[in-house]
Amino acid sequence: MFTEQHNQQFLVVPGSQGLIPNTTQTEEAVKVKSQNETKKGKSKIPRKPKESLLKQKSPAEFFAENKNIAGFDNPGKSLYTTVRELVENSLDSAESISELPVVEITIEEIGKSKFNSMIGLVDRERVDAQLYDDYETAKAREKRLAKEARAQEMQAKNAALGKKVKEQSSTKGMKGRGEASFYRVTCKDNGKGMPHDDIPNMFGRVLSGTKYGLKQTRGKFGLGAKMALIWSKMSTGLPIEISSSMKAQSYISFCRLDIDIHRNIPHIHLHEKRNNDDWWHGAEIQVVIEGNWTTYRSKILHYMRQMAVITPYAQFLFRFISDAPDKNVTIQFARRTDVMPPFLQHEFVNIGKSLAERLIGELGPEFSPKMVVKSLSDQQIVRINQLFRQAKFDDPTGDCLSPAGEYNLHLGIIKELHPDMVATYSGSAQVFEGHPFIVEAGVSVGGKDVKQGLNIFRFANRIPLLFEQGADVVTRTALKRINWGSYKINQTQDRIGVFVKIATAVKSAIQQCCIQLKSKIMKKMQAREQQERKRNLSRYIPDATNAVYDVLKHMSQSHASKRKRYSETLKEKLAEHVEKVDYEMAMEYATQSGVTEEPREDIFIQTLDPENKFIEFQSPIFVFRLVC
Repeated sequence: MFTEQHNQQFLVVPGSQGLIPNTTQTEEAVKVKSQNETKKGKSKIPRKPKESLLKQKSPAEFFAENKNIAGFDNPGKSLYTTVRELVENSLDSAESISELPVVEITIEEIGKSKFNSMIGLVDRERVDAQLYDDYETAKAREKRLAKEARAQEMQAKNAALGKKVKEQSSTKGMKGRGEASFYRVTCKDNGKGMPHDDIPNMFGRVLSGTKYGLKQTRGKFGLGAKMALIWSKMSTGLPIEISSSMKAQSYISFCRLDIDIHRNIPHIHLHEKRNNDDWWHGAEIQVVIEGNWTTYRSKILHYMRQMAVITPYAQFLFRFISDAPDKNVTIQFARRTDVMPPFLQHEFVNIGKSLAERLIGELGPEFSPKMVVKSLSDQQIVRINQLFRQAKFDDPTGDCLSPAGEYNLHLGIIKELHPDMVATYSGSAQVFEGHPFIVEAGVSVGGKDVKQGLNIFRFANRIPLLFEQGADVVTRTALKRINWGSYKINQTQDRIGVFVKIATAVKSAIQQCCIQLKSKIMKKMQAREQQERKRNLSRYIPDATNAVYDVLKHMSQSHASKRKRYSETLKEKLAEHVEKVDYEMAMEYATQSGVTEEPREDIFIQTLDPENKFIEFQSPIFVFRLVC
């Protein structure tokens, strides 16, 4: 007999005075009941499918986890990369509408208290000082002070011995791991601007942009500005602010947004239209990120200077603002020319009508010139690809490329480095695996702020390359494969600047520049040798004059009054003879060395007033304008 009491089964045993729990039968009953329920459930409730092991990540999530791919390895490099991406986007935007770029870049240092107020956090004083990473014990402080005292004593001894003394850096407190530096980066330009409705997706959706085309631009994948926003989201949590207006647009689009990293969609805080009373066009982007100005200051300034070299038609204004006045920096890179590289694009180059008909005939009878591209089958597309790989085509003209141009490269080097001599070279378009490229190079000797020895300046797609220089083919070619001595250039003592854009066929491009420099160096050497010969010959004029005068002394005794006149006339004749001999020797030397008598130097004229109307004829090395 079973009874149920408090959800437990008991067994009535004869002769006992109470109820004894029957655990064995209870467990069996529970098992039977569960099995019965399971069997009944099979026919009614379908079995749940197993969860898939496949996981998907959004593009934003992928790049957030692999920041180093986009150049956001650490706070210092992230600050540099943010500046670089914003500047290059501004240049592309202005060049797309044939507007001479005017770019203003500002980096503002934000203190800890100001940053806390921006994110709504109240500062609190430390209660337990030993809890923090930058806590310094009494023993550690004593050791540090002793080390500083020894360093000061050593400096005093070196100063007493007349040795060069390095300035002792000011003592800095230990910086904890959680104590970061924050900066507001602002970039403003006069470019094309952005449509009002497209702004959220242009900044808040990774791998979406306007540069997926045939035309060569500095950026390609629409990643740079988005990575700055992702880094801002991860390091500060603050949104990005964008102001933009297109030409002849009566309003300014303002948008404040951040990004949903997991879903790769923009999270809009504010998106509105504001009055554009000044009819300004362009874009202004403001983002707050964690960074390190101290360690990457030289890299950022070096980048801005190299960008001014490769784009002399642009005007840059760079500012660094800090609460400490001695850290403030303001540098303006002025425009030197108004000639911009052409932007052309074509689907096919050097394929005329006759060649196209021959190609279609070679494809087979199932192809015809009137076929619609969408009607092609997969097999037909493969056939076209196979023929294009095997057929012989002329080298491309390079019209789809946008090189800096020899003229602009020459001007940029002169504007920023002020060298004693400079030579530039721009090769013809070449092709590698179906991709056209153009090699541009420049070599300068002497100049301002140029270190002794080789100074390598590398560019790709008109973008300065500042990292991993030692492993680059340009550096290795300039150091090991160029015999600088054969071009009368001292590799160790002269201040040499080497500028190369697109690192292919580097050696021949640098050699072409060196050949140009050699003729200029030979002219200078010829002028120095001519002056030296003149000084050597002129040194003996007084002795020769006195010797001849002594010989003729007896002949002039009867004409004592003419003695002085004879001496002066003799000096004049000898000086004329030295000039004549020196000129004849110089002409003979120039004839033998192949140097022309009259030097031919490049002439660079000032830009015209933009209001003037003119017809412009361009070549790789000069621009001719006919004023109407």
